[in-house]
Amino acid sequence: MSADRLLVVLCWGAAINYVILLVWFGAFVLAHEWLYRLHSRWFALSRAAFDTLNYGGVAIYKIGNMLFFLVPALALLLSR
Repeated sequence: MSADRLLVVLCWGAAINYVILLVWFGAFVLAHEWLYRLHSRWFALSRAAFDTLNYGGVAIYKIGNMLFFLVPALALLLSR
């Protein structure tokens, strides 16, 4: 795979992951109560714990996207 093709793949991967993050955020903001009720049936979670877990999940997902897609794409761009 050429460097140009790899750069395209990394950029598309980052974009798709950011769309997933936006959907996650939108669902969390717009359907917070429904999501909390759904998950509290399965797990004994307080609202604060539910919010903390979602915030932490978004943060870890975002850091992973940066680490595995954006940083390698930036390295490829700078190595040209």
